[in-house]
This record gives sequence, C-alpha cells and structure tokens, in this order.
Amino acid sequence: MTPSSRRAVGPLLAVIAVGLLALNLRPGATSVGPLMSEIVADYGQGAVASGLLTALPCLTFGIVGSLAVPVARVLGLTGTVLASFVLVALGLLLRPTVDGFGLFVLLSVVALLGPALGNVLLPAWIKQHGGTRVVGLMTLYSVVLASGATAAAMLAVPLAGGEADGWRHSLPLWGLIGVAPVLVWAVVLTRTGHDFPPPPPEGQVQGRILRSPRAIALTVMFGMQSLNAYCQFGMLPQILTSEGTSPATAGVVVGVLSAFGIVGGLIVPTLVSRSRRLPWICAGYGVLTAAGYVGLMLLPQVSPFVWATVLGIAGLAFPTAIALIPARTCAVAVTARLSGIAQPLGYVLAAVGPLVAGGLLDATGSIPAVLSFLALTGVVLGVAGFVAARPGTVDDDLALRATPADGA
Repeated sequence: MTPSSRRAVGPLLAVIAVGLLALNLRPGATSVGPLMSEIVADYGQGAVASGLLTALPCLTFGIVGSLAVPVARVLGLTGTVLASFVLVALGLLLRPTVDGFGLFVLLSVVALLGPALGNVLLPAWIKQHGGTRVVGLMTLYSVVLASGATAAAMLAVPLAGGEADGWRHSLPLWGLIGVAPVLVWAVVLTRTGHDFPPPPPEGQVQGRILRSPRAIALTVMFGMQSLNAYCQFGMLPQILTSEGTSPATAGVVVGVLSAFGIVGGLIVPTLVSRSRRLPWICAGYGVLTAAGYVGLMLLPQVSPFVWATVLGIAGLAFPTAIALIPARTCAVAVTARLSGIAQPLGYVLAAVGPLVAGGLLDATGSIPAVLSFLALTGVVLGVAGFVAARPGTVDDDLALRATPADGA
C-alpha cells in the first residue's frame, strides 16, 4: 500500500483498536500469579519454577521489547502488533494443554511476545495515528491496561472453580479474548499499510537516543517504578503478614495498589499534557515511594491501607512515564526509538529488583533491610522523574548533542 492510498484510522476504530490491545497486554502475565502453586504442583516443580514464571514477564518485556523497533521497521507498527498477537492467542490457548513444564514456559514466552512488542509500539502508534486525540487515546490505554491486569488477577481463581486442575480451564479464557485484537488490527492494517515512520528529512538531527539526558532519566524512572511494582505485588503480602496482617487483608491491600493504577490512568495523561509543575510532581512520586516503605518499617501499627494509599499514589509514576514518551518527543520515529529504549531497559532494571530484595531477605532475614532498599529506589525514582519531566523534548537534546557521525 503506497502512502497516498492509505486511509486515516477513524476515531471509533482507533478507540476500539487501542482499547482491545491494552486490555490484552497484561492478562497473559497476571493470570498466572494467583494460580502459581497449582500450576507448579501440577508439573511436579518447586520454588525455582515459581521464580522463573514470576520473572518471565519482566525478562520477556525487556529482551523482546528491545527488538520491537527493528521488527517494526520491516513489518510496520500495525503489522508487528497484528503478527505478534496472532502468536499471543495461540500461546495462551495452547499452554494449558501441554504436559511438560518446559513447553508451558515456552508457550508462556510466545504469549508474552505481543505485550512485549505492544508495550513499546503502542505509544508510537498513537503518536502516528492519533492526530488530535493523542491525550485521549493515552488515557484510554492507561486505564484499560490497568483494568485488564487487575481483572485477570482477580478472576483467575474463581474461573478455576476450586478444582486441582482448574487452572487449565481458567487460563485459556484470555486466549479467546486475545482473538479480538487480532481481528480488529487486521482491519486497521488494511487502512495503514506499512506505517513505520520514515527517518527525519535530510539535515534534521537523529542521533543516538541515549545521548539525551531526558531519555536516560525516563528509562531510569520507568525502571524504578516497575521494580517497585513487581516487588510490591510479589513481596508486599509476605511483608505485611510477617507484621501480623492476615493473608486475606494483605491481598486486599495489594488490590488497593492496583486500583490506583486505574484511577491514575484517567487523570495522568491530561496532567502530563497540561501541568507546569510536572517535574515536581514526578519528584513527589519518589518521595511518596520512600515514605510508604519507611512508614511500613517504622510505624507498622498504622493500618496497612494507609501505606498502601501512599504507595498507590506513588505508583502513578507508571502512567506518567508512559505518557511522557509521546509528550517529550516530536518526531514519531523518535517516539518509537525512545519507547524501544526506555521500556525494555526499564524492565531489565525491574527484573533486578525482586532478585536483590529476595537476596537481602535470604541473607539477613530482615524485612527492614528490604524496605530500606526499596525506599532508596524511591529516591532514585524521584530524581529521575524530575529530570525526565522537565520542559523540552528528546529531539531537542539530540539536536544539541549532534555530531557529524550521527545517524538513525
């Protein structure tokens, strides 16, 4: 399809496409956690297998996400999303049917390919095709992403029906739902054709993304927020129960953290586009992150819902970092490249966090040591967020640091 023969992606089709994709970016990962013990037991595995499945989303998002931009250069933004979600649907439908744990892991990786690529490419796609609706589509993306993650986690156990092998009936549901974005994005592809943005015109600066301090800061911000999110979902219940909170209450506390992601998705993209105090707001996320952990450490007698609220507000750093990718770039090609650096490297950083926190707990047996480490990451988050949110764009940074050898 030639550029002149492409048709615009209309508002309704854009909303449906973005909404369905966002809905399917997390269930493949979050539907496994609540059923982890049943899955691992069914395959005759132990703690190592649980750790592998827990780390798999971060590792896949980091490694495969780094390939998103090169693949999209060949297939286009829309074509890459479509092809990857065909694999997602197949992976999600097939993995509960296999008898070997190795095959289950392999199909889990296949099921995570679409989210790994979609994480990176969707902000650039919205920048490319959203027109005047970029803020609205980013809002939709953030809200539905958080809602899909929460729904998959909450429904996983009820859908299993309490049976020993009920997980094999629960997990395929997300594969059936995953067929919907394949159908819709096939329609989108007929309108967009190969839609990877062309390089900037000759004479316009390109340069390496990591020459931009803003890009580095956004990568660190994204990584520190994701690190905290995975540590909270994986370790916060254990921390709370060690301090006397019941397991049921600890689960509700984690649910409160997830709910803030939905609320944040509604307000953050508009905040990013309009607020003149955004650097200080991003610095505040770091302060609140540190304060939440310090509160859990020094004032455990205070209701855990208080500290969950503090950490939940701090968790708005995630939709903020996502919204900053298109907001702090001009050229769509720069948006894609920034997303292709910030998110994969950020997820690699995020994968390190649970390993360090778990290592500290094993070595010291001290919950305060873990909380101190996490509070320190909050400080890093605040500093990085302040730099990333300053007025200006990555394009400006690259122009200032251009050299004759710079290229795409």
